[in-house]
Amino acid sequence: MAKFISMEEAANLLFDGCCVCGVSFGVEGWPEEFGLAVEKRFLETGHPANITNIHAAGFIPGGCWGHEGLIKYDISAHESTTPAVAKLIEANKIAGWYMPEGTMLQMYTEIGRGMPGALSKVGLGTFMDARVDGGRLNQMAEEYDAERVKNGERRFIEYIPDFLGEEYLFYSVPKIDFGIMRGTTADTHGNITCENECLNLELGAVARAAKACGGKVIVEVEQVAQAGSLNPKLVKIGQNLVDYIVVDEHPELITHGLRYKMYDHFNYKGLTGQMKVPTDAIEVMPFDPKKVIIRRTVMEINRGVMANFGIGLPTFCGGVLAEEGEADSITNISESGSVGGVPGGGPLFGCHYNNEWSADQKDHFDWFDGSGLDFGVYGLSEAQEDGSINVSRLNGVTLGVGGFANITLAARRNIFIGTFTAKGLKEHIEDGKLVIDQEGKLEKFVKKSEQIAYDAPRGVKHGRPAMYITDRCVFRAVEGGLMLTEVAPGVDIEKDILAHMGFKPIIPEGGPKSMPPEIFQEEWGGLTAYLDKKEAEEAAK
Repeated sequence: MAKFISMEEAANLLFDGCCVCGVSFGVEGWPEEFGLAVEKRFLETGHPANITNIHAAGFIPGGCWGHEGLIKYDISAHESTTPAVAKLIEANKIAGWYMPEGTMLQMYTEIGRGMPGALSKVGLGTFMDARVDGGRLNQMAEEYDAERVKNGERRFIEYIPDFLGEEYLFYSVPKIDFGIMRGTTADTHGNITCENECLNLELGAVARAAKACGGKVIVEVEQVAQAGSLNPKLVKIGQNLVDYIVVDEHPELITHGLRYKMYDHFNYKGLTGQMKVPTDAIEVMPFDPKKVIIRRTVMEINRGVMANFGIGLPTFCGGVLAEEGEADSITNISESGSVGGVPGGGPLFGCHYNNEWSADQKDHFDWFDGSGLDFGVYGLSEAQEDGSINVSRLNGVTLGVGGFANITLAARRNIFIGTFTAKGLKEHIEDGKLVIDQEGKLEKFVKKSEQIAYDAPRGVKHGRPAMYITDRCVFRAVEGGLMLTEVAPGVDIEKDILAHMGFKPIIPEGGPKSMPPEIFQEEWGGLTAYLDKKEAEEAAK
């Protein structure tokens, strides 16, 4: 039966060199007050020191652990939301590795049933491939992996050339000493529910992995209920998986306690599934070159698909679909497990207003990997000559791979969208033409990227070529590289496109065609007619 202890007592459980595996997704899942208690103890005593920090998705409140000496090894899928930790990795002060988010969740499950790790095809051909960087982010990680090999141990990511005739990567992590997570209610026996959380995350997977390793599970909750009073179908992890429970002592100090202030009580309940809220007042995206990108993107949608829109510019796709009267034509999903409804943005990325289904995140990634996604849109960070995409390290800055590698590998349609250049770009639309007032200082289409998270030639080989939509042109991945297929009105190919690329794309015979001129007008309203025509043409085939 779980033991109820104070935050200070819980923080004191962590010992120097221990391995901590946390549940997280943005502001969700992470036991924030417990994390602050650990930080307080470290700043006052220097302990716990040199811990191994493991988490899949990013955890915004986890920045409190970004102190030199607290973490020694960091294994995650995403650290851009914890810049203090990312800077320590960049400075080679802690060893860092990136793994695909979904594969990490599946690895927890395998460890939880007594296996040493997980086999996966996700990551093959990317920087996470053991034949490339093995997910290593700095010299300290390289030295540590080399030492493990010297001692006859496995690296965290290994290449398996032949398992039943196919190649795989094998993912593993150190023995987990503590699984840490947050729920809503604990009963007096230690059963945990999550009714006030926006997402169903990997609580069970992390708890089982920790217990299988002989570790302890610490859960932070808002409140305590009498045993037997909870709806058993709402229990996310049972008493057999919980060792210690800590109850929020100062919720007013943490992001979780501020939700009712940041997002009013009405909307908060709409995010947790406790009520449905009106969503017909979606703010209309202003008319500018970025809106043109979104318009061109939604033209690629087929009605009835399940579509995943990544963080950043892709999150505006839902708004433009609503503006065009096609909001109900697709089902919005997020890698967090949210299905249906309207995706949130910013710190609420992954949360949906009025979601229809909140899947456990690990189960959601099982679906991604096994069945595949209909349609995925992602930010265009950097593309190299063969169309492969870098999202994990840009201009020396450690960002993260998140669920990107899992989703893009199995998706039937992958579209990468963004401005053609970045940093300082100024442009506008005038008389239906794109006008570039000031060119961006950073080129996004480069000869070779520092790291690769999406292998474009593999997509082409399997009949799933990617598409790249920018403000001034459109590319498609083909055998041999990127083909320039469309150019925006007002754009000069030589001066505005080729002069700002690190390579020359393939030019089709007869040259590229024009991007649809109607989407460069302030008022469009043509998406429904376009999709009707596309459906009719496909039906006639």
